Amino acid sequence: MKKNTAALAPDTFYHIFNRGINKETLFKEKRNYTYFLNKYLKFISPIARTYAFCLLKNHFHFLICTRSEETLKKFIPAGKEYPTEQIISLQFSHLFNSYAQAINKRFSRTGGLFETPFRRIEVNEEYYLIQLIAYIHLNPLKHGFTKDYVNYLYSSYHLLLQGKSKILETDTVMNWFGGPQLFSSFHNNWSETLDFNSKMTFDFD
Repeated sequence: MKKNTAALAPDTFYHIFNRGINKETLFKEKRNYTYFLNKYLKFISPIARTYAFCLLKNHFHFLICTRSEETLKKFIPAGKEYPTEQIISLQFSHLFNSYAQAINKRFSRTGGLFETPFRRIEVNEEYYLIQLIAYIHLNPLKHGFTKDYVNYLYSSYHLLLQGKSKILETDTVMNWFGGPQLFSSFHNNWSETLDFNSKMTFDFD
């Protein structure tokens, strides 16, 4: 049985991560990154708040907090009854299926694009939230996709510093770090030590 696939509950912080099936490339062109985030805004933002993300060539990371049970119940179609946990999973399914269909059409491929089920780890310590945000932003450095995480185009690092994003809870994140300067210095300290300790190690087994 795959790890980190428990049902997602309302009002809960999660580290969400997944990769392409058989480690396939998810983002084949530059415009694919923007397209995926637009789909994310459509399907996930209504059911979860987002605090950080990073899209890499063959996998991605998000830090989210699912919305309240009352909010989630609004997505249940009239005459239907099912648990709020299912609503969250359905919205992620819509995201992945919608994106996969577009990629399949563009590149004349068939079948699934993402591994299923997608992985999720509950986060319940405030300081761990801060560490996780830095981990997510430094992930391209960790995997050798870039030597300069600051200027990596497909993470939330710059969007958080700019304070302008339809997807991100920028004010909340800056409050956690104590402001933009401390936000940047925390990331810089981690990048110098590459402090990806065992608690920050995630696998797809």
